[in-house]
Amino acid sequence: MHRATLRDLEPDRIVRLEDDAVVVLDQRRLPDEVIELRCADPAELADAIRSLAVRGAPAIGVAAAYGLALAATQGRDLDAAYETLAASRPTAVNLRWALAEMRADPTPERARRIHEDEVARCLAMGAHAAELVPPAARILTHCNAGGLATGGYGSAVGAIRAAAERGGVSHVWIDETRPLLQGARLTAFELEAVGIPHAVIVDAAAASRMAAGEVDIVITGADRIAANGDSANKIGTYSLAVLARYHEIPFVIVAPTSTIDPETASGAGIPIEERDGAEVTARFPARNPAFDVTPAGLIAAIVTEEGIHRAPYAESLPAPVGSR
Repeated sequence: MHRATLRDLEPDRIVRLEDDAVVVLDQRRLPDEVIELRCADPAELADAIRSLAVRGAPAIGVAAAYGLALAATQGRDLDAAYETLAASRPTAVNLRWALAEMRADPTPERARRIHEDEVARCLAMGAHAAELVPPAARILTHCNAGGLATGGYGSAVGAIRAAAERGGVSHVWIDETRPLLQGARLTAFELEAVGIPHAVIVDAAAASRMAAGEVDIVITGADRIAANGDSANKIGTYSLAVLARYHEIPFVIVAPTSTIDPETASGAGIPIEERDGAEVTARFPARNPAFDVTPAGLIAAIVTEEGIHRAPYAESLPAPVGSR
């Protein structure tokens, strides 16, 4: 066990397949402790996904791909393994996308290609999104859409990293992101590791930073993008989009095409995960939705590895990778 470092953002440290287990970096313990979980079967991996030991739409898709490959090498019932993994979290479409990709070729090699391709997509979308970031920008981001969430480099955080490499970032505001503080714990750690100036703020402080003229652009990731561009992301994202519209600040989503769900016409059809209210309070009744849906009309641009897409998104969004 050691304190997290930049090395812990390498793809094979975040999630990998070994001969007898899928190994994931336990994100519940970051940044203070670096602990790996060895998941010896699909059920153990599903528990790791459900409990957020591994999280982020692309990363859980990669983990599930490795899980199905492990099940195949162990001679397990692949249909049962598929259903076990697919049921672990409902909102992120990447999970079922990766499992569907693996069904035709449930090999470790195919799972590894899915992982490598996700990292490559992040690098490409980061380069595209950096074009939208003004010089010396003050960026606000929500939750964690970095390497930890994608299996390497990141979507929204990847865009911030790419913009910083071009000299385009002066400061990043990081919403702490209730209820599990994935911004305060994970995004702050990632930006610290790569040396990008940042500060954590409580979620409710975003409006005041915008009103003070301290935010030039809002960049977030997404867990599922409907055919019309409505986008599900961690709870509180919708509020940011409304605030950004009021303050005339561009609100941009950065996500791989594996996040696009053309079978879901609008955000109304996206299932929203409801988590245990005890994550919010152990004393009183609580509702704890993990995600909300930002209407496409509030989104200035959606960036994928294919480029920058603008409304109407039903026409501009590309088909998900693997379905073309």
